[in-house]
Amino acid sequence: MKFFTKKRVVLFLLFIFPLICFLILSTGENNFKKLPVLTQNVIDVSEIDSSKSVQLKEFVSIVCFLGNDVTSIKSGLLNLNEKIYKKFLDYKKFQIIAVYPKDKDAEVQQLKEQIGAFTDMQKWKFVASTSEEIELFYESFNYKETLVNLASTKAFLIDKDVNLRGRLKDDKTNKKLYGYNLNAVAELNGKLKDDLKVLYYEYYAAFKEKNKNKANRKEVGL
Repeated sequence: MKFFTKKRVVLFLLFIFPLICFLILSTGENNFKKLPVLTQNVIDVSEIDSSKSVQLKEFVSIVCFLGNDVTSIKSGLLNLNEKIYKKFLDYKKFQIIAVYPKDKDAEVQQLKEQIGAFTDMQKWKFVASTSEEIELFYESFNYKETLVNLASTKAFLIDKDVNLRGRLKDDKTNKKLYGYNLNAVAELNGKLKDDLKVLYYEYYAAFKEKNKNKANRKEVGL
């Protein structure tokens, strides 16, 4: 009997207690911290999209740069698809934007077919643009690491107001975290997933507060 009592205590400490703590913290407005804005007002991708069918405004976007050698970044995009896209597919106003040079349509089509074999691609957006426009778009992120052959191993998180979000202090480097390593599954599955959840909770909290204020105004006859 003692064995089962100890076992239950261990299970409580390992699983139930942390869950209770998380719920308390996540529902407490005073304890909630917003995801930091690292760069304000980046260029909207609609300005470099000749089709004008894709935009950052009003969307929560993950942006990545495929470059001239699309196959070299394929594994990173597959990681992004498995660890992030499939988890957030049902979230409102979510999208992943892949920017690539205009002359790489054939390679990108192959990539889309590979990713789409077992994935609903409705929120994957592919934007073709010129080298100059891609560089200009990337430079607006104000990230010191330059593109290599128009590609980056990082995925970037852009909010609905077209601001670059990230971390002021990465727990590994103690520096600002502007982008998330596509080749590091643990970073995508941990940091990027967590930061996306924080950003969505931020919008949820703002929506909740807005409705609360509306209700208060109705009560006082405003």
